[in-house]
Amino acid sequence: MYGGDEVSAIVIDLGSHTCKAGYAGEDAPKAVFPSVVGCIDQMDADDDKENNDSETNNNNADSNKPKGKRKLYVGSQALGFRRDHMEVVSPLKDGVVVDWDIVDNIWDHAFKDCLLIDPKEHPMLLAEPSSNTQLQREKTAELMFEKYKVPALFLAKNAVLTSFASGRATSVVIDSGGGSTMVAPVHDGYVLQKAVSSSPIGGEFLTYCLMKSLESKGIVIKPRYSFKRKEIQPGVFQTVDVDLPHTTESYKLYSQRVIASDIKECVCRAPDTPYDESSYSNIPMTPYELPDGQTIEIGADRFKIPDILFNPSLAQTIPGVDNFAEISSARGLPQMVIESINRCDVDIRKELFGSILLAGGTASMQQLKERLEKDLLELLMV
Repeated sequence: MYGGDEVSAIVIDLGSHTCKAGYAGEDAPKAVFPSVVGCIDQMDADDDKENNDSETNNNNADSNKPKGKRKLYVGSQALGFRRDHMEVVSPLKDGVVVDWDIVDNIWDHAFKDCLLIDPKEHPMLLAEPSSNTQLQREKTAELMFEKYKVPALFLAKNAVLTSFASGRATSVVIDSGGGSTMVAPVHDGYVLQKAVSSSPIGGEFLTYCLMKSLESKGIVIKPRYSFKRKEIQPGVFQTVDVDLPHTTESYKLYSQRVIASDIKECVCRAPDTPYDESSYSNIPMTPYELPDGQTIEIGADRFKIPDILFNPSLAQTIPGVDNFAEISSARGLPQMVIESINRCDVDIRKELFGSILLAGGTASMQQLKERLEKDLLELLMV
């Protein structure tokens, strides 16, 4: 039974890259795991029985229940284990839920496997994107009340929660996550919808650009499952490739992106000035050791990839980046901020310019804050 303030509320934020879940009032979420899930079509699985799976997955029986004709694997551990015919699928498209069955499994995993709670006993606070539709909210409430039987539910906009977390009721929130970047002005605790601007450039697009750039230099990222390392002498390892013909393309790409994402987080930083080939051509190289033991050197890409956030047309210069059509109309981060604030009432613009907040994984990149501040000052001086 719900005991009012005695029981702490559960907060869930399902982002395009990761799902965060934890208790209200705590500094950090208790559980952070990927928003994508592994999915095996039961037809494929019947053709190719995997006996070792039954043992591995007994513990995760709740989150891996077959739904209809497919079996879903939720969480970092379940996804980290390669299975024949396992596709990697996301429940979201452009920040909007397109597969509620997967979302249901993700919530299930958060409650039962990560937080170990009964949702009937805790009020829920769910973070939602500023662009969420009425239909999406109704479906969320329906699932929460009818399936999980939660005692109380509140849906709050991401931007508003970010603003309140830093003790402000009015601010401009730049939320740069995995799938996109969104600039949302918040005034007295409400998102000003007419002034929200978004861009399809997020962390996943930057990771994709980095992978393509490395590929063009002949560097191939081997997924962790595709090789074994044998010690032939003390301290000397030999890498032996493993042939796994039933691995899906989406799982291979997911495994490569995990590694490319780590390279990006370790070595990339936003350049102090707009990137140009000539000034960054002699930049010192930074070494990075791949899981298969080979050490690669990363030079100008360290600065070029993050600068795509400020100058989207840079993506055109990377060989193999094919989905440029959708980002050709994207604006740089400083332009989005100014555009967004200019759509607001003239009386609150000064307050908004004085309170710009960064949120999301991509926004935590080194030097991004300093570069954005510098660019905004330059644009405003003009």
